[in-house]
Amino acid sequence: MTDRIHRPDFNGVPVPRRVHLGERIFNWLVTWFPSHTVRQRYLRAFGARIGSGTSIMMGTTVLAPNRLSIGDDCSIGGRCLLDARGGIQIEHSVVLASDVHLITAKHLVHADDFAASLGPITVGHHAWIASRATVLMDTEVGVGAVVGACSLVTGDVAERDIVVGVPAKSVGSRRGSLEYRPVFRPVLC
Repeated sequence: MTDRIHRPDFNGVPVPRRVHLGERIFNWLVTWFPSHTVRQRYLRAFGARIGSGTSIMMGTTVLAPNRLSIGDDCSIGGRCLLDARGGIQIEHSVVLASDVHLITAKHLVHADDFAASLGPITVGHHAWIASRATVLMDTEVGVGAVVGACSLVTGDVAERDIVVGVPAKSVGSRRGSLEYRPVFRPVLC
C-alpha cells in the first residue's frame, strides 16, 4: 500500500498514513516505554527534530511529530501535550514542566462546518513554562521568558517576561545570565 493520506489535518494538508500510524503508536505505547533514547529515536523516525541532551519524560503526547522541532538540552516534563499540527519550534535549553500543553489548532466557533485552523508556536531559548500551563497557537514565548503554573498564554510573551494567570499577564522581568543547561534525564522516566 502506498503512503497516501490517512486523514487531512485541519488545513487540508495531507498527513501520510505512516506518520499518522506512527503518532498513534507513540501516544498509545512508546510514550510509556522507560527510555528517553527509545522515545526520541521513535519520534525522529517519524520526522521530529530533537537535539542532543534533550529529555522527553514518559506520558508525553505528540501530535504531528513531523512538525516538531526541539533544540539541544531541553527538558520536556511528563504528560505534556505537544500538538505540533501547526508547527512547534522549541529552541535550546528550554524547560517544559509536567502537564504543559502546547496547542497549535482550534475550531472556528462560527463556522457552519466546524472548520478548524492551525498556527505555530515558538519557544525561545532558556524559556521556562511551568506545570499545567497552556500555550495556544500563533504564539511566541520569548527568550528567557517564564510562564507561571496553570497560566493560559493566548498571545506573545516578551523576552525575559514573567507571565501568570488566565489569561497570562506580565508580573515582572527575569534577571540572570541565561547561561545554564537544564539537563534533566532521570533513569526510567
